[in-house]
Amino acid sequence: MWETFAFAYPWLLLLLLALPVIAFLQGRRGAAAAVVFSSVAPLRELGKSRRARIGRWLITILLIALAFLIVGLARPQQGRTISHVEASGIDILLALDVSGSMRAEDFTIGRDRASRIEVVKQVTQKFIEGRPNDRIGIIAFAGRPYLVSPLTLDHDWLIKNLERVQIGLVEDGTAIGSAIVSASNRLKDRDSKSRIVVLLTDGESNAGKITPVTAAEAAKAIGIKVYTIGAGTRGFAPMPVKMYGQTVYQNVKVDVDEDTLKKIATLTDGQFYRATDTKSLGQIFEQIDKLEKSTLTFSQYKQVRELFPWFVGGGSALIALQLLLAQTVWRRLP
Repeated sequence: MWETFAFAYPWLLLLLLALPVIAFLQGRRGAAAAVVFSSVAPLRELGKSRRARIGRWLITILLIALAFLIVGLARPQQGRTISHVEASGIDILLALDVSGSMRAEDFTIGRDRASRIEVVKQVTQKFIEGRPNDRIGIIAFAGRPYLVSPLTLDHDWLIKNLERVQIGLVEDGTAIGSAIVSASNRLKDRDSKSRIVVLLTDGESNAGKITPVTAAEAAKAIGIKVYTIGAGTRGFAPMPVKMYGQTVYQNVKVDVDEDTLKKIATLTDGQFYRATDTKSLGQIFEQIDKLEKSTLTFSQYKQVRELFPWFVGGGSALIALQLLLAQTVWRRLP
């Protein structure tokens, strides 16, 4: 909401330019004499005094009155504009794998080698920052899922919770089915126009009491789409291991169950993506961002208060004052 001041007919303000011309011409002609006499020579000094004082005041009042009337005719207005933005948001639940294999350092940040979990957190933060009008929540999962943040529009608080995500807070494993069920439960009672789960994992389901496909069918039944992302290089990835107080790297096989992830996405009308490096992971989140766009409804209301009565009234009052003074205190003798 903000205040504005404007004129409905600003071109009428050009008439103000005529007032200095009137004042100049009146000054050259001189003020009206206070006393009419056959010869002004004896009264020259008196005439000068009247011209310098009374005549000047009368014309000044008249010019000010005309200025008020001209400004009034231009219709000055004080407006108050009220803006209302209504977000038709999307509810998004991010399900992030935090199993032990997410320590593998087959991704990069800049030119430095980085673990999968570090890169996932960085890319996820950028995704969150790009969707300020959506409610977003996060669950992490390994051998079982746990809540990192419920759905919220407070994305600063959400990102702080994302920063605290780490490997080893729950037993190891990859419970993809349980993660989908947990995410779906957080979304099922929402009335938003679209509800989606973005599930990122670097392995295959080996924990939990429900299979990924069964969980996907349940999500489909309540209208939730699941976008699946398989993360990690193809083949082998370097895994840091502590030996005798030092960090060494062992190549471990990357086992992403692409077939199951594709089936989950197909069943729920989502899409499957494969991220083999930092760049491709970032591009995947950008594609999801474009596919699931929020819409904004922007409305403006303007309240206008007319100010011309004050100017017209003021000008009229000054004209009345000028006429009153001219016929009383400053009256000319016939």
